[in-house]
Amino acid sequence: MLDFNLKQLEVFAAVAEYSSFTNAAEALYLSQSTVSAHIKNLEDTLNVTLFQRDSHKKIELTEEGRRVYGTVKEILDRCKMLQSGAKQENAPPVLTVAASSVPAQYLLPGLLAAFSRENPGFRYFLRRCDSLKVHEMLLSGEIQLGFAGLKMDEEQFSYCPVLRDRLVLITENSPRFRTAAADSGDRLFLQEPVVLREESSGTWQMTAAWLRSKEILPESLHIVARMETPEAICRAVAQGMGVSVMSSLAAEEDVTVGRLLQFELGTEYLWRQIYAVRLKNGTKRSPAVKRFDSFLEKWMEKRKSGGGNRKREPGRL
Repeated sequence: MLDFNLKQLEVFAAVAEYSSFTNAAEALYLSQSTVSAHIKNLEDTLNVTLFQRDSHKKIELTEEGRRVYGTVKEILDRCKMLQSGAKQENAPPVLTVAASSVPAQYLLPGLLAAFSRENPGFRYFLRRCDSLKVHEMLLSGEIQLGFAGLKMDEEQFSYCPVLRDRLVLITENSPRFRTAAADSGDRLFLQEPVVLREESSGTWQMTAAWLRSKEILPESLHIVARMETPEAICRAVAQGMGVSVMSSLAAEEDVTVGRLLQFELGTEYLWRQIYAVRLKNGTKRSPAVKRFDSFLEKWMEKRKSGGGNRKREPGRL
């Protein structure tokens, strides 16, 4: 007799996919204590540690956890097909994509919506994480396609530029900032308290590189907080906690309605690329990924030829 059950496997998969006990509990309509108990029982049964927390209290799969996850997903997928009475070969194709914060919120929803109109039989799972996690998931085989704003290892990964974004400085909308020059972002960034993304994010990595190019040590900033999402940073900045460097896409809505002010970092735009990221090891692409790759290639060609429906400002989708 098995010493674990499907509910434990379902809970484990949810925690792995959400990288959060709390979010997994909400998705499964369980209490967080119940989720924790299921994970503890499964770890005891398998005699392994499935998750680890880093210094920022982020939940990540251990190496053993990643191995178990692949097996658990296969079990759960087969159980779902059995429950629905569908044969495996007739199951709808699933496209699983991981993306860092900006592409996950401002690029992928529109892309997946357009793709789904052409491919109505597909199902989708979009995971939002930082750029480092996107690369880790590609290495572990959890995904075949990722989107990130950071190149990390061009020997192991291929990077296809998809979208150009620019970084700007955002501040609260108060009288003392309203009188500042539009190109004074770099000065304000060095003088004011700063709220930043986590160190593994593409936004911070590019910001740190920009500072070093100006011979400024990132450690010299007056950092008051680090937060994992652009939305949280925008709210903190709007409340006067400090200033921040942010994707212009992520700050657009708050700037438009007047909750935030936006400044350029110096006299030139600070551009960055959003990349489609793949592993270079020759992993066979699933039919879903092949179909999406073909769609993405056509979408990019259409953008290059100016075939979009609307004219966009620099850095805008």
